[in-house]
Amino acid sequence: MTDDTLVAPVDLTDLITEAYRETLSNASLDADSDFFEAGGDSLAAFQVTARLRDAIGVEVPVALVFSYPSPADLASVVATERAY
Repeated sequence: MTDDTLVAPVDLTDLITEAYRETLSNASLDADSDFFEAGGDSLAAFQVTARLRDAIGVEVPVALVFSYPSPADLASVVATERAY
């Protein structure tokens, strides 16, 4: 017997925001929070991209976290990249 449970699609911005919150141990971060202003560094950026890879099955280059440090901006770029 197979499990036919439907899983609701996860909003990419929410997923990235949660990855930031967990990685930086800061539950107050939101979609517009800046990763680096919130205390993020290169090691934490690698942790975020690993979480995203595990969650969505796509490699997200660490450079994108540096270039698009808010969850909303990063989600927009990742969504565009995933479309190709």
